[in-house]
Amino acid sequence: MAILSPKTFPLLLLLHTQLCHALPILTEPPKESSKNTVQNYLEKFYQLPKTQDQIERKNNANVVVEKLKEMQLFFGLNVTGKPDAETLAIMEKPRCGVPDVGDFMLTPGEPKWKHTDLTYRWIRNYPSYLTQADVETYIQRAFQIWSGVSPLSFTKISEREADIEIGFVQRAHGDNSPFDGPNGILAHAFQPGPGLGGDAHFDAEETWTTSSENYNLFLVAAHEFGHSLGLSHSSDAGALMYPTYAYSDPSTYLLPQDDINGIQTIYGPSNDPIKPTGPSTPTACDPRLTFDAITTLRGEIFFFKDRYFWRRHPKLRSVEMNSISLFWPALPNGIQAAYEDFDEDLVFLFKGNQYWALNGYDIQPGYPRDISNYGFPSSIQAIDAAVFYRRKTYFFIKNQFWRYDHEKKSMDPGYPQSIASTFQITESRIDAVFYQDYFFLFFSGPRYYAFSLNANRVTRIDRSNKWLNCR
Repeated sequence: MAILSPKTFPLLLLLHTQLCHALPILTEPPKESSKNTVQNYLEKFYQLPKTQDQIERKNNANVVVEKLKEMQLFFGLNVTGKPDAETLAIMEKPRCGVPDVGDFMLTPGEPKWKHTDLTYRWIRNYPSYLTQADVETYIQRAFQIWSGVSPLSFTKISEREADIEIGFVQRAHGDNSPFDGPNGILAHAFQPGPGLGGDAHFDAEETWTTSSENYNLFLVAAHEFGHSLGLSHSSDAGALMYPTYAYSDPSTYLLPQDDINGIQTIYGPSNDPIKPTGPSTPTACDPRLTFDAITTLRGEIFFFKDRYFWRRHPKLRSVEMNSISLFWPALPNGIQAAYEDFDEDLVFLFKGNQYWALNGYDIQPGYPRDISNYGFPSSIQAIDAAVFYRRKTYFFIKNQFWRYDHEKKSMDPGYPQSIASTFQITESRIDAVFYQDYFFLFFSGPRYYAFSLNANRVTRIDRSNKWLNCR
């Protein structure tokens, strides 16, 4: 993670809404609205000079291309310098208002606090729809996320000026960064320094919660306090300091390793003799990459790994990674198996002995359910992989597979059977499988096996991450 120069510039965390359910496909040159989107985005976040009319924009075309390349490089897109579909999709996502690049006014001295025993206090009201106890608890936990991996400590005070002053405020509130009412800018914070340095302000007109609904106070506060301590944005999509917001369950939240590396770069390691570590974001082209589960969904392919999934669209060159919670806050991380029932237009996701059903991107009511509904004996408590074909679902568990008949609503007799004897795959475990064009694509470790249902044999073996367009 690159720690950028300190800035006396507020964090403007923008509205978090669900992503659109399908990626846009460009079949014609960008419309004027798309051109405006590109112009405004690059002006806000990549220092593109503002233009006043169409003539200036035309003369500015080369600069736009270079700024587009800069933006695409930051987000790991194909560096084309063109406003292609995946680039526009990123631009349409809700995000933090701090620029990703640029030289702004620096806080005097180093981008860090000179002492590690920091203080904080409240300077304005609590939100009316959260109890004071909830607010205090979540703010304290947001600070603990950072103190647990560094030598920093945080103490609440009330009688004197604190290092970090916190408030829920509305509209213009004296720092030249007014809020805009409900469903807009959520919060902002300042880098370490005197005066406003370190302070964090939250828009009192937003709906703050302690759940996955609306805006989770813990997650926003933890991100804000990262800026209060001197961290800028990370290009790691799984980092807390990534520009866009995604929900994670606060009760099980662990600070990602990227953020740990960042805070320890500034302040050093934790004083705890057992050095804390956090989850790392999977890398698409890591030759050791394995998948937890794979399924199709109305023509797209979803590759699940830990708390993320890659989304491969048949008409896009790049593969987009998102957090599971951004699309489905109610789903757990670590999905273990998945399949698409093409006849019912449903996708089923499994973890442990539970499963969920999706229609499109909507979780169906009445879930999760127990996998015993399929007829598994009580000894089966988890599924490794699953795939649907001709009204039957194949479930892979260790070195055997079961077959469920959807018309009879029962397991076929004579199962389980050996995976090796039926599909010629001798690996000890199948991680994931999906159906495409009369093939079962089996994934085990860093390799996949293409089993032809017509030839009844494996016809191709290759690297798993080729499905993520890795060379």
